[in-house]
Amino acid sequence: MAREAPNPYAHLLSNIKIRDEDFKYYNLLGLNDSRYEQLPFSIRVLLESAVRNCDNFQVKEQDVNNILDWAKQQSDVKGVEVPFKPARVILQDFTGVPAVVDFAAMRDAVKELGGDPQHINPICPADLVIDHSVQVEFSRTSSALQKNQELEFERNFERFVFLKWGAQALKNMLIVPPGSGIVHQVNLEYLARVVFSEDKLLFPDSLVGTDSHTTMINGLGVVGWGVGGIEAEAVMLGQAVSMVLPKVIGYRITGDLSPLATSTDVVLTITKHLRQIGVVGKFVEFFGPGVQQLSLADRATISNMCPEYGATIGFFPVDDVTIGYLRQSNRDEGKIEQIEEYLKAVKMFRNFMDSSQDPVFSEVVSLDLGEVVPSLSGPKRPHDRVSVSSMKDDFHQCLGNKVGFKGFGLPADQHDKTIPFVYEGQEYTLKHGAVVIAAITSCTNTSNPSVMLGAGLLAKKAVEAGLTVAPYIKTSLSPGSGVVTHYLQHSGVTPYLSKLGFDIVGYGCMTCIGNSGPLPESIVEAIEKNDLVCCGVLSGNRNFEGRIHPNTRANYLASPLLVIAYALAGRVDIDFETEPIGKSDTGKLVYLRDIWPQRADIQVVEQEHVIPAMFKEVYSRITTGNDRWNKLEAPEGMLYPWDSKSTYIKRPPFFEGMTKELPSIKTIKDAQVLLYLGDSVTTDHISPAGSIARDSPAARYLAANGLTRRDFNSYGSRRGNDAVMARGTFANIRLLNKFIGKAGSRTIHLPSGEQMDVFDAAERYREEGRPVVILAGKEYGSGSSRDWAAKGPFLLGVRAVIAESYERIHRSNLVGMGIIPMQFLEGQTAESLGITGRETFSISLPDDLKTGMVVSVQLGDGRSFEALVRFDTEVELTYFRHGGILNYMIRKMIE
Repeated sequence: MAREAPNPYAHLLSNIKIRDEDFKYYNLLGLNDSRYEQLPFSIRVLLESAVRNCDNFQVKEQDVNNILDWAKQQSDVKGVEVPFKPARVILQDFTGVPAVVDFAAMRDAVKELGGDPQHINPICPADLVIDHSVQVEFSRTSSALQKNQELEFERNFERFVFLKWGAQALKNMLIVPPGSGIVHQVNLEYLARVVFSEDKLLFPDSLVGTDSHTTMINGLGVVGWGVGGIEAEAVMLGQAVSMVLPKVIGYRITGDLSPLATSTDVVLTITKHLRQIGVVGKFVEFFGPGVQQLSLADRATISNMCPEYGATIGFFPVDDVTIGYLRQSNRDEGKIEQIEEYLKAVKMFRNFMDSSQDPVFSEVVSLDLGEVVPSLSGPKRPHDRVSVSSMKDDFHQCLGNKVGFKGFGLPADQHDKTIPFVYEGQEYTLKHGAVVIAAITSCTNTSNPSVMLGAGLLAKKAVEAGLTVAPYIKTSLSPGSGVVTHYLQHSGVTPYLSKLGFDIVGYGCMTCIGNSGPLPESIVEAIEKNDLVCCGVLSGNRNFEGRIHPNTRANYLASPLLVIAYALAGRVDIDFETEPIGKSDTGKLVYLRDIWPQRADIQVVEQEHVIPAMFKEVYSRITTGNDRWNKLEAPEGMLYPWDSKSTYIKRPPFFEGMTKELPSIKTIKDAQVLLYLGDSVTTDHISPAGSIARDSPAARYLAANGLTRRDFNSYGSRRGNDAVMARGTFANIRLLNKFIGKAGSRTIHLPSGEQMDVFDAAERYREEGRPVVILAGKEYGSGSSRDWAAKGPFLLGVRAVIAESYERIHRSNLVGMGIIPMQFLEGQTAESLGITGRETFSISLPDDLKTGMVVSVQLGDGRSFEALVRFDTEVELTYFRHGGILNYMIRKMIE
């Protein structure tokens, strides 16, 4: 194995004295290169990492030169590959459990191959926040929080014991117990360093995370983005992230926000705008005088939605507002001085009012904040923004539009039907557009005091006006951290939120991830029997089909204020300008404008009630504040004692039969198409995180292991068990397979023509010794960064995916599992090539396989077509040759 060389940039190490303490840092100004101060601030962070980690092995001098030459290199059509070594890794438990499972399995594999399993530890610091396990089983009661948390521990006992083993057995890993908050908000309020101080060496904080919304930390001036769990594990093991040097879109913000608009409206406007421009694979860096108008929480909200507008990061450099937030969130004053002094020394500290600091960008686009109006997004995608004023007409059009992202394909005579149902002894009616879930949830908005307090003030005015929310609507409030609870209580709005049904139900990513819990049976029956398009309204960042709840076909993202507004109205097809939101106790008509708080009023309350003492109180006991966690007894030892009876934690088969020697590249011969899919197939379609359907292969497996339906839990909670996750692959009820022609997790076993569940078809192909491939359209694998969306297909025997285009993280995850991502040539599709999907496919890769290579695909009927093999970097080729990234790491550790 190659040996690391001395850092050729050691001469840049300089001294800096802060508070009479001596520190060192790599002084990038010492490069004496005029190009440095023209670099976007985000690229300066990549450059510093390359300079500091340069060993001419993982990071070469040429890499430093390429980053410094960004203005020229970023326009290279082929793309220039550079390595990036983040300062840390962050995980949540949905993705963190399989990562720790993989670490445990890698230790076993290293031992079996004659190596030392003690070497399998995170080299790069890792933080894991348990936030995806709690579900909204109970709501609209003061006891909901306690009951949901009790059920969370009961259901996830095995997972939590395993994670507690990991906390003891794995070095350099912090595990934050359940009940603490949402990973991204905890990261923003507590975990983020902004500037690291390691052995008195100062350098910028940076990270990758196993959740696509890791980008939320960009609002704090920290470069970081979501990667697949597989890629994150490699970073934890000391590997660099290999990336193509990105274009950087400068997003210039000017003007002032309307008194009625919120930061959520800003982010939905930006999301639609950037989606239209097309920023996939690019950095977005915000600048301009309007940025000064945005609070740190507003910036974090905009950065959080980065995956929804498709960029790799949405970056706000550190400025005075950042420093003010660090003080507000009770960061150590000495650390704050280190951050400010260091960033100024290397010219990474920004003044947005000073245009002379504006760097060179690949392209510049603009937004005038004065143009932002109250908005939602939906009914099926986060970038389909709808202004509140257009909402009624838009929803009615969606009902009749052909089935698609903006259509449900209902005949006109079905649009106005009204269905009676009984709830708690009283009769109500449901119709298309009825709100059945209203949730203030997700990291996007619960991190932002302005919209949370705005919702509280709206609730106060609504209660005082005598308004109520219909009792059958499932309302909930899941704060992103305990700090939110403190300032809601301190400001006096909590009782009013509770009166409208928005009691605190848990601290975690709940409704937004699909942990919305059950709806009343009478509502489910009315919806299913009458094919109703009922709605969820949530302050989340994702609203893909089948994600929020199987029975809410339309889901709208909105500010917490609008979540309450639509809950009060009980329907989304309302024109708030002309129609009252309800009636007061005295029969007076109440309009939304009568109870809507002004932005200035919200800011006054925020300044008074969001104080450092709250952050100190919450985070002083972050690792010890959960008594149930404290009492958990976990096994000890370096190797995990796998329990063969566990249905949550199972040793995965990824390394079975692995040898020290490199395997040869295998030809794919006469593969059948397992699924023929269209555009925008998300990782939720491929590997759902929500509830396990009662008639699914996963349900049958769990039932065979003695579990009752109430104990099935969710796919997300069972990511530590490959047997469940393989059966849950492509199990989303909204998956549209062209072989079948209607939504469902079914396919056709082509040789026999028999229709069956996807898992069962894959098993039949395996028994027959046939490999399988997947055909897909544009944006395959969009949505959450989900490692099981690659691991699951691998276990189903998928050898290759042939798509029109890929989402960035998912494509790299496929490579990480040894699956070949192939792409139709520009202008070609399966349809244009006359491919039905019923042909067999043979793919032969040459021994001298190179990045960007085009190969021939032979069809069983004698035809052929050419496709691009999407191994984009030399590192990806290396991973593929080893059979996957983890196999590569095991061989490296043994070496």
